[in-house]
Amino acid sequence: MKPSSDRENTRRITSNIFKGSLGNLIEWYDWYVYAAFAVYFSSQFFPKGDATSQLLNTAAVFAIGFLMRPIGSLLLGRYADRHGRRAALTLSVTIMAGGSLVIAVTPNYETIGVFAPIILVLARLLQGLSLGGEYGTSATYLSEMASSGRRGFYSSFQYVTLISGQLLALGVQIILQQILPEEAMMAWGWRIPFIIGAFGAVAVLWLRRSMDESEQYTKMESKNKEKAGTLRELMKHPKAVLAVVGLTLGGTIAFNTYTTYLQKFMVITVGMPKDVVSWINFTALLVFVVLQPLAGMLSDRIGRRPLLIGFGILGTLWTVPMFMLLEQTTSPYVAFLLMLSGLIIVTGYTSINAIVKAEMFPTAIRALGVGFPYGVTVAIFGGTAEFIALWFKSIGNESLFYYYVAACIAISLLVYWRMGESSKNSQIEAELNTEKDKHASSQ
Repeated sequence: MKPSSDRENTRRITSNIFKGSLGNLIEWYDWYVYAAFAVYFSSQFFPKGDATSQLLNTAAVFAIGFLMRPIGSLLLGRYADRHGRRAALTLSVTIMAGGSLVIAVTPNYETIGVFAPIILVLARLLQGLSLGGEYGTSATYLSEMASSGRRGFYSSFQYVTLISGQLLALGVQIILQQILPEEAMMAWGWRIPFIIGAFGAVAVLWLRRSMDESEQYTKMESKNKEKAGTLRELMKHPKAVLAVVGLTLGGTIAFNTYTTYLQKFMVITVGMPKDVVSWINFTALLVFVVLQPLAGMLSDRIGRRPLLIGFGILGTLWTVPMFMLLEQTTSPYVAFLLMLSGLIIVTGYTSINAIVKAEMFPTAIRALGVGFPYGVTVAIFGGTAEFIALWFKSIGNESLFYYYVAACIAISLLVYWRMGESSKNSQIEAELNTEKDKHASSQ
C-alpha cells in the first residue's frame, strides 16, 4: 500500500489535471462546433450560391481564426510565464465563452447584410486568440503537474480532451439531427451548440479558479521571473523553436485533414448523407480518444521519438492511398475503417506532442516556447488545410491535396529522424534534479 502522502499527492495531481483538462475540452468543443455545423450555417452568413462556394467562405473564416492563434499564444504564453499557468488558463476560457456567445446570437445575412460575416469573423478571431493561448499553457501545465516517469501518460490528456471536445460537438450534432428537421437545423438549430459552449465555458471558469498553480512555476527564481515570457529569452533557444515548427508541420496538417476535413470530404466528394458521416466521425474519434493515453504510456516506456518516426513513415506512405480508396467507396463501414487508419497513424504525434515540446524549454519561457512556434505553424499550415483542399476541389484537382498532406508529413519525418530523445534531455527533469540537489546540499 502506498504511503498516505503518496496517495494524497496522486489525488492532487489527478484533480488538477482533471480541472485543467475539462477546460481544454470545453475550449476545443467551442472551436470544433464551428467546423461541425458549418454545413448548416454557411448559408446563413453568406450570400446565396452553390454549397461549395459557401463552404469555401466558412473555411476561409475558419482559417482566419487560426491566424489569431499565434497572437494568442504570444500574448497568453507571455502572461502564463509571468503571472502563472492558472491565471492564463482562466483568462483563455473567458475569451472563448465570449466568442461562442457572439456567434450564437448574431443575426443572419438576410437580416443585417454584410455585418453578419463581419461579426462572424470578429467572433472567430476571439476564439482563435483564446485557443492559441490555451494550447501552450495547457500543455505546459499538464507536463509540469505530472509525476516523473508518467509525463507522457498525463500530458496525453491534452489530446484526450481536445478530441473529446470534438466528440462532444459531433454528439450534439447527432442529437440535433435526430430531433430537428434539416430546415430547422439550417434556420436556427445550429445556434444551440454555440449557446451550450458559452455556458459550459462559464462553468469551467469557476473550476479553473480552484486549480493549484504548477510547483515548478511557483519555485522559479525571482531573477528568472523578471525575464520570463519574453521573445528575447525565447530566441536564446533557436534549435528548440525550430524543432517545434518541424514537429508541428506534418502533425497539424494530418490531424486537421484526418478529422475536420474528412467530415466534409465524405459529404461533398464521396456523397454520403450528413447523418451517416456524423456517426462515422463520432465512432472513429471515440476509438482515437482511447488510443491517446495508451500511446502516452508507451512513450514513457520506449521514448517519444519512436512514436513520432512511426507517424512520419506511415503518414507519408498511406495518406494518398487512403484518400483514393475513400473516393471510390460507397460503404460507411469501409469509410470508417479508412478514417480510423489515419487516426491510428496520427496518434504517434497527437499523444505526445505536448510533452515533447514542453521538455525542450526551461520554466521561464515554457508556455511561450511551446505555444508560439506551434501557433505560427498551425496558422500557416493547419488552419489553411481545409481551405487548400476545397480550393483544389474548386479547380478540379482535388487529388493534389492528398500529395500536399503526404509531403508535409515527410518534411516532419526528417525532423523526427534527426532529433534526440526528448525524455532523456528533458528540461523539466533537469530543473527538478537541480532543485533536489540544492535541497540535499542545504540539509
